[in-house]
Amino acid sequence: MKYILVTGGVISGIGKGIIASSIGTILKSCGLRVTAIKIDPYINIDAGTFSPYEHGEVFVLDDGGEVDLDLGNYERFLDIRLTKDNNLTTGKIYQSVINKERRGDYLGKTVQVVPHITDAIQEWVMKQAKISVDEDGVEPQVCVIELGGTVGDIESMPFIEAFRQFQFKVKRENFCNIHVSLVPQPSSTGEQKTKPTQNSVRELRGLGLSPDLVICVQDVASVYRVPLLLEDQGVVNYFCQRLDLPTVTRPRKMLSKWKEMADRSARLLEHVSIALVGKYTKLADSYTSVIKALEHSALAINHRLEVKYIDSADLETTTLQDEPVKYHEAWQKLCSSDGVLVPGGFGVRGTEGKMQAINWARKQNKPFLGVCLGMQLAVCEFARNVLGWEDANSTEFNPESSHPVVIDMPEHNPGQMGGTMRLGKRRTIFKSNTSVLRKLYGHVEYVDERHRHRFEVNPELIHYFEKKGLQFVGQDVEGERMEVVELEDHCYFVGVQYHPEFTSRPIKPSPPYLGLLLAAVGKLQGYVSKGCRLSPRDTYSDRSGSSSPETDICELRFPSLSPE
Repeated sequence: MKYILVTGGVISGIGKGIIASSIGTILKSCGLRVTAIKIDPYINIDAGTFSPYEHGEVFVLDDGGEVDLDLGNYERFLDIRLTKDNNLTTGKIYQSVINKERRGDYLGKTVQVVPHITDAIQEWVMKQAKISVDEDGVEPQVCVIELGGTVGDIESMPFIEAFRQFQFKVKRENFCNIHVSLVPQPSSTGEQKTKPTQNSVRELRGLGLSPDLVICVQDVASVYRVPLLLEDQGVVNYFCQRLDLPTVTRPRKMLSKWKEMADRSARLLEHVSIALVGKYTKLADSYTSVIKALEHSALAINHRLEVKYIDSADLETTTLQDEPVKYHEAWQKLCSSDGVLVPGGFGVRGTEGKMQAINWARKQNKPFLGVCLGMQLAVCEFARNVLGWEDANSTEFNPESSHPVVIDMPEHNPGQMGGTMRLGKRRTIFKSNTSVLRKLYGHVEYVDERHRHRFEVNPELIHYFEKKGLQFVGQDVEGERMEVVELEDHCYFVGVQYHPEFTSRPIKPSPPYLGLLLAAVGKLQGYVSKGCRLSPRDTYSDRSGSSSPETDICELRFPSLSPE
């Protein structure tokens, strides 16, 4: 096993995750089997209870693990499936050591950071590095490890010490350290300053780790260019020599697809705008996977994406009274968008504004996608304004509602917040052959997607909605939970209880998001009628009703990222 440790200095959030993902992508393109581990030094067991403003979005894995958003980067870049144990936190390590102590594993010994915590870290990494992350079940050859935060943080000291020991345990030829640093360029002088990097490297060396590579990040137009940039600078040859890697192929063929995507994203002329109506819109990282899923779909149809972030509270009448300018600006953004997306979330703040946006999209025949809470609120809005149930609501927001159209699930445990939701990959069975989402998925009978929710649509009230045209076309295996809802006689009004953005890939966009983008540019019907294929040879009707052979829609049948 070859281990590549990625550390960071000067500031956090500098791009260690993108660098780690890009290195993994390059090595995988050389025919190597690659896995990834993200280390977060915080004491939380996992990221499940974080506010998105605290640490960005919570990414959910197949096994239900609620993890750091960087694991989403690994999965998207490498096209792999990770597990919750690929995200290592201080909380997990201390919990495992304390459990051993309680069982008597350390009987007679004083349990200390060194050696017990550091040993536990090394054992965890070595064990997890061998777990297959590909469908073929083959053990990986290379493990890329990202250590979160910056060198010098008190929280990361046990991990630095663990890897100081680790480099000798696995031998130098099997361990490599990459240090990612910032080179600021003050506007007053226009000169790049290397002193912060010098100080960061000196501190890391003082702790016993000497970087083999120092990567000073430069801004690029697209993240797709990062692997290309690193490959151009010779990292493949370096890793082959430094780690004696058994590479047999050059990465040109696979990386040419990344270059194609990067080039196309830079020269797109047509654009499509999507209104993202949420409550965490002040921090883009809160919706990282949602934005990536939109970007993947926009790139697939050769359109430049414009995301219009709208704080849902700004759409409410209380904002009109207090801050009328903010209210009218929010509505102007919404009304000028080509499509509307209401993502998942928790808490009552801004829910009325989200329902206002859903109401507008429904009445104006604007393409709409509701994800998780977005789907639940679409059901609430329909109940209020079509069924006439004025106080219809979710019991999350109004437990006393006389029309609880969204209710908490029986297994929901309100006494403990962490890991008690319906999490991870679950199966959705399509109940209708005419479902637009079923067609977008390729006329399949079922799909497996990832979930993260505590509340569900009340199954006892379903028949009231379906009589009025809101069809629940997808349900769980038992037929008890509503997974997909579609509105009849609408260009695209879809709600999904799961989070399809978590499985979207640059070369394989998520079907619900692709449907939203296609509907937003007026090409959904043409796409469906042609067997759900995107090809530059096909002709689609544009929004004006004319057709043009120059509608250059890219073909989605890219080669797999696998070595084959």
